[in-house]
Order: sequence, then structure tokens, then C-alpha cells
Amino acid sequence: MTNTASSAIHAGRPRLALLWLMGAQLRLTVLAVPPVLPLIHRDLGLSEKAVGALSALPVLLLGLAAVPGSLGVARLGARRACLLGLGIVAIAGAARGIGPSAPMLYGMTFAMGAGVALMQPTLPSLVGEWFPDRIGLATAIYANGLLIAESVPPLLTIPLVLPWVGGSWEWSFVVWSVPVAVTLVLLGVTTPHLTRAGRTEPYRWWPDWRSALPLGMLLGGTGGMYFLGNAFLPDYLHAIGRPDLVSAALSALNIGQLPASALILAFARRLTGNRVVLIASPLTAAAALIVVMLAVPGLIVAAAALIGFCCGLQLIVSLALPPLLAAPEDVHHLSAGTFAIGYLMSFVAPPLGGAIWDATGVPATSFITGMLCALLVIAAALALPRLRPDVTQR
Repeated sequence: MTNTASSAIHAGRPRLALLWLMGAQLRLTVLAVPPVLPLIHRDLGLSEKAVGALSALPVLLLGLAAVPGSLGVARLGARRACLLGLGIVAIAGAARGIGPSAPMLYGMTFAMGAGVALMQPTLPSLVGEWFPDRIGLATAIYANGLLIAESVPPLLTIPLVLPWVGGSWEWSFVVWSVPVAVTLVLLGVTTPHLTRAGRTEPYRWWPDWRSALPLGMLLGGTGGMYFLGNAFLPDYLHAIGRPDLVSAALSALNIGQLPASALILAFARRLTGNRVVLIASPLTAAAALIVVMLAVPGLIVAAAALIGFCCGLQLIVSLALPPLLAAPEDVHHLSAGTFAIGYLMSFVAPPLGGAIWDATGVPATSFITGMLCALLVIAAALALPRLRPDVTQR
């Protein structure tokens, strides 16, 4: 790294830290649900299909609201759209436990998912605006925040947060919404709104679906397997008589993604768009999923960690591609197309897994959908365009 580049990164550290925090808020409130799903299931009498739908609802909104989110970036600018999204997530995420009642839980989960969907295309755009010469580094940093946020609620909710709030899953949602509100304040007071003077043509917001399709397939297969695991590992482990493994398995699934983040930081040029990696990774995840389905003694937690590693590797590649392939002013609509396709595909996995479990009465069959997700990632790898050498150097 040259002295100029090093100085630029040093000067941009506060914004890199802010990007990390914003990346964390894309998942923190969403992943607060799996550790308390058994409590919600008990208190509200939900079926397995309803449990799957609750877990998948934010994912559905990430898909349905991705294109409106792109419009929000085009109209408001990335920073203001992100502020609005953070505000929605903070309020709706905390309000999910009011009642408690199923309609309020589902309604506020819907609103929270819409807020996350509004935020999501803003981050690749802010990466392009704030760090046009360090897109790979900035993307890896906000992706690292996202991955760590996926690990923290499963790790801390059962042993720390629930005892602190008297075992109330309702108040646990309030606790996990506080960091979102803090990030909202920090973004608002530490960054200025950048006007976009001098541009006469309208900003594009409608996605190029053909360009977004392989990226969306990659994201969809990755997210489908990941959200399926978070949705059904708790009830599955209860069903096979191993409730003692719930916290460890969820933590392993989510913490397992962190080494993938470090690997991408070290070998970004070799891994980005690498078909061999994107074929080997889902095959490895599928093998680990078989271990979980067979309930191999002593290996379930390790298998969950391996699935998390593979999902993390694939996720970061998915997030890095739009700002590498598009001009800064076009990143938001390529990202929106990617998110719309990917998260709508991801949404199908948990409800489908729950429906198979309900139909067969066999807990392990809920993970059959994960095998289909692995095949989707492989298909995406085969369709993914090869990156230009000059792009991979950015």
C-alpha cells in the first residue's frame, strides 16, 4: 500500500467504523428472533409453518422492498435513505413484542424488514461515494459488521439478555433495537448530506434484471441455506432431544462466518468471482447439512459452523460484486436487483422447510430445502461473468 493510500485509509477510519456499524444493523434485529423462537412458539402457539414464515418475513421484505429502496436512494440520496431505514428498524424492531400478540409481532416484523430493505442498497452506494478507490476494503468492513451482528444475538441472547430482562422475549427485542438507534444518531451527526448538483439526467433506479440474475441466484442460495438453519436448528434440536445444543449450534452457525470474512480480506482478488470456490463451497455446506440431518453425535455443532463458513464466504462475494461491476451512480440499482432476486429466493426456504416438516412429521426433512439452495449457488457460479482484470484490482 502506498503512503497516499495509507493516509487516505487513516483519514477515513471514522467512516469505515460507521460503515461497520451500519452493516451490523442490517442483521442485528433480524437475528434476535431465532434464540427466542421456542419461547414465542410456546407463548403464541405457532405452527412450524408459522415459525418458518416469521423467520422468513424480513427476508421477503428484503426482496420485495429492494427496488423501492433503490428508488429511495435515487430520490433522497444514500445517506438520507439510510437514516430513514435505520429509524424504521429501530422503532419497529422494538415494537415487535408489544402485547404480546401474533398480529403485532408479524406486523412490526414486516415494517422492520421494510426498513432493512431500504437500508441495504444504501451501503454499496455509500461505499462508492466515500471510498471510490477502496471499494473492496470498505465492502469487506461493512460485511464484517453484518456477519458479527449475525453472531452476537445467538451468542448472547440466551445466557445474557434473557436473564437481564427477566426471561421476556418481548423486552429482548427492545434491547437489540438500541444499537440501531445509536447508529442512527451517529450517522446523522457525523456525516453531511452530499448534494448532487450538476447532474441533468435522472438517476436510474430500475434494475437491469439480466445483469442482476446470476448475482441474485448466488445471494438467494446462500441466504436460503443460512436463514433455513437459523429458523429450524432450535426446534430441530429440541425435537431430537438435544435442547442443550441450541445456543452452541446457533452461535457456531453465525460465528462460523467470521473466518470467511478474514479470508476474503486476505485473498479478495483470488476469491471474487472464482467459480471453483463458489462450486466447492456449496458442496461442502451440503455435506455438513447431511451431518446435521443424520444427527451425528458430537458433530452437529461443528457441522453448523462449517455451514456458516460457507454461507459467509458466498455472502461477502455477493455483496462485493455490485460496487465492483457498476459505476458509483449505478451501484444502487444493480444492488437492488441482486437483493430483490436473492432475498425472494431466500424467503422460500424456511416456509418450504416448515411445510415439509409438517407434512412428513420428520424434523430432519425440513433441511432438504438446504440441498436445493446449494444447487442454486452452483448454478449461479456457472452463470457468473468473469471479472475484468482491471476491476479486480480496485
